[in-house]
Amino acid sequence: MAVAKASPKSTAAPKAATTTVVVAPKAAATRTTKSAKAADQRFQQAKRASILLKHVSDPTRLQVILILAEGERHVGALCAQLSQSQPAVSHHLALLRHGNIIAPRRQGKINFYSLTDTGAELARVVKNLIA
Repeated sequence: MAVAKASPKSTAAPKAATTTVVVAPKAAATRTTKSAKAADQRFQQAKRASILLKHVSDPTRLQVILILAEGERHVGALCAQLSQSQPAVSHHLALLRHGNIIAPRRQGKINFYSLTDTGAELARVVKNLIA
């Protein structure tokens, strides 16, 4: 490594090396920002879809969605149609409710369930897949 020595005649410090900075044009920076936002939006959509698919990754929950596509049902009717116990069906309903796939409606002591808009769209997709 070469070291610059100051000559005895010169009292000035050695000149610093100059650096050239290349600034990207504004349009290129805007495109980069837009593409980053688009990529982030795609990631968020994929993440939401992944969570939704996890909620319906069980045959019983898919059956519940298909039954509710025919209309609102109370827990007892779902238990009878699925041939499962009330606690088991309630567990599946809770998972679907937390995923905003179904919505409860209470009438006295009886809970009725129906599909949300997301659930109805999901039922349509499932019906098309199995048709």
